[in-house]
Amino acid sequence: MGKPVGDEKTLEALRAVDVRADAFRRLVDGHLDVAYRLAAVILNDRIEAEDAVHEAAMAAWRSFAELRDPARFDAWFQRILVNECRDRLRTRARHRWVDVGHELVEAQHPLIADASEAIAARDAVDRALAALRPDEQIVITLRFHADLTVPGIAEMLGIPPGTVKSRLHHALGRLRAAIEVAEP
Repeated sequence: MGKPVGDEKTLEALRAVDVRADAFRRLVDGHLDVAYRLAAVILNDRIEAEDAVHEAAMAAWRSFAELRDPARFDAWFQRILVNECRDRLRTRARHRWVDVGHELVEAQHPLIADASEAIAARDAVDRALAALRPDEQIVITLRFHADLTVPGIAEMLGIPPGTVKSRLHHALGRLRAAIEVAEP
């Protein structure tokens, strides 16, 4: 008795999926560290960055067949990741959290309070950055934390360089104003 024809086609399809999965795995593995660092800087939260990279990898896998040029995988994957981070920032903006832990620690242990100006300045910048719109947070983060150029940011986000410059200008103004208001 011979093998059914459908079994051979199924095996060929499985081999093709396996080859595709192996190629995807190799591409993603080479970009995970950079992707995680980028997400951590944008989101300012290590755990949420891990989740964002995971979700971006899953989204990339689902649309991997649409990638026309494997040489552009890096830019394609970064754009997916930045979009995932933007969505998380938007969600975060809708659900503002109030951190009461710091005040509780100071009230219970006033001698433990951190009086470092550097930490206070960083916290003020983090709070001011969190008050910006997600698109502004992303361009500020990519420019000053990831040290990307305006053309690099434009390419990554798929927007014109003039739009990047405009967002940077307005975001820096709002950031400056928010920090000045926060200073005693």
